[in-house]
Amino acid sequence: MNIIPVLRVFVFSLIFLLVLSKAEAQTIDQDSLTTWELLAYDGKSVFGGFKHAYSRPLQWKKDDFLTAGAIVVGTGLLYTFDEDSSAWFRDQEAHVPGLIKDAGYYFGKPLYNYGLSGGVYALGLFSKNEKIRKTGVLLISSGATVGLLQTLSKTIVGRARPIANEGKGSFEPFSKEAVYHSFPSGHTILSFTTAYAIGKQFDNPWVKGGIYTLGLVSPVSRLWSGAHWLTDVALSVAMSVVVVDSIDKYLNRERYPDQFSKDKINWSLHMGPGSVGLRGSF
Repeated sequence: MNIIPVLRVFVFSLIFLLVLSKAEAQTIDQDSLTTWELLAYDGKSVFGGFKHAYSRPLQWKKDDFLTAGAIVVGTGLLYTFDEDSSAWFRDQEAHVPGLIKDAGYYFGKPLYNYGLSGGVYALGLFSKNEKIRKTGVLLISSGATVGLLQTLSKTIVGRARPIANEGKGSFEPFSKEAVYHSFPSGHTILSFTTAYAIGKQFDNPWVKGGIYTLGLVSPVSRLWSGAHWLTDVALSVAMSVVVVDSIDKYLNRERYPDQFSKDKINWSLHMGPGSVGLRGSF
């Protein structure tokens, strides 16, 4: 089955949901601004969000370092299961429908992922819908941030993929070979960043959960194919959550200063039997 029509339905469904979502936050008189003025305003927001995400670690306080440490510890615990979990996921691939595997693969590809982000923003821009425009800005800014981060990290870290059959501890930093670009998972970080940013726009837990679940198809598909280890995927998801929440808070303060305070996100890592979760309290 051709996956492209399915992806188109998925993209238009997400945009349709955004159109239906409620939005009250407004700090600029959109009717008084031209499309070009709105584009310039949003361009500054995109750059500001990008800059904020990369400069944020310079402003970390004690709680932020504790959170980072907890993520490192949680990743270390998952690392002990990398070999076993990879073998288990790869054994499941033969039983997974091709449509699901293809959807996971394409949704994490930059061409389709950035196309979705651009489509959401264009809809908001030409309809002058602030809710959708802000969502588009969040998608573009977050996507650019994690895109650069994962591109640099892949080369610097140089971790061998499971399909290299060299084991979880094999590293070749600065290698140009794709087989040594396991960490982080580009498909995971792009797909879940997009799903998480869109899901945050809804209050309904079922809609939110459904979008997050769709965002996890791509990460799991990479485990099935042996392209990434469990720690690659888990840490990539954590990176997506941290970046999106950081930029979202920045955009809320920058665009709606009268409605949002500068209270920081309180992150906490929750671990249980067979699960690791990152929770942010506002």
